[in-house]
Amino acid sequence: MFFVSACTTVPLTGRPQLILSSEAEDAAAGAASYGQYLAESKISTDKTNTALVKKVGARIAAVSGCDYDWEFNLLENSEANAWCLSGGKVAVYTGILPYTQTEAGLATVMSHEIAHAIARHGAERSAQNQLLNYGLAIGNATLSDNPNRELIMMGINVAGSIGVILPYSRKHESEADYMGLLLMAKAGYDPNEAVKFWQRMASASGGSQGGLSNFLSTHPSDEKRIKDLQSHMSEALKYYNNR
Repeated sequence: MFFVSACTTVPLTGRPQLILSSEAEDAAAGAASYGQYLAESKISTDKTNTALVKKVGARIAAVSGCDYDWEFNLLENSEANAWCLSGGKVAVYTGILPYTQTEAGLATVMSHEIAHAIARHGAERSAQNQLLNYGLAIGNATLSDNPNRELIMMGINVAGSIGVILPYSRKHESEADYMGLLLMAKAGYDPNEAVKFWQRMASASGGSQGGLSNFLSTHPSDEKRIKDLQSHMSEALKYYNNR
């Protein structure tokens, strides 16, 4: 009954998920972490790009369906990255701007991160880790008299990480790509720009991952990411053309 009551569905995709915390708890934790990070970071003084980040964020948040206390900041950081904490706390690094290049390119990045927040991927990963830890604790107690306990527990831990945690991380990334594509289209940004952005990122990273590195990666390969976006393009364009 507990696990049934903890089941929710992801917006836009309808995928069932298990979450063990409330949205209010997640938002409070996100706000606290965000405030601490901002205090330790350098907020950009670039008025033009800061205004653009806030403009794009507001447009996407308006179509997200979530009444979060949204916040958008541009931070001075050479890393090509952006992220969004639970409750709608978004940070964009200046290092990603050479790759976004356009407002729609920036919308690609921000809609992807906002999708993570509204899908509550962080809370879902936390629940998965909690369940894995519970399982390890039970296994450790059950095998207390087994001389091979440490070896068995190590195997269970590796199997849980590779068989559950990593695949869900890749699923979350692919889900955020799909949701972000629809969100940027709903917000009035051409979804075709998403493919162009990820092609630029793929070129910068030297191409897609493959083999074991992709199996162990928390992200889908560049090639798969672009292919999946292209497969969802007709759906996204319906939102873009009919808004």
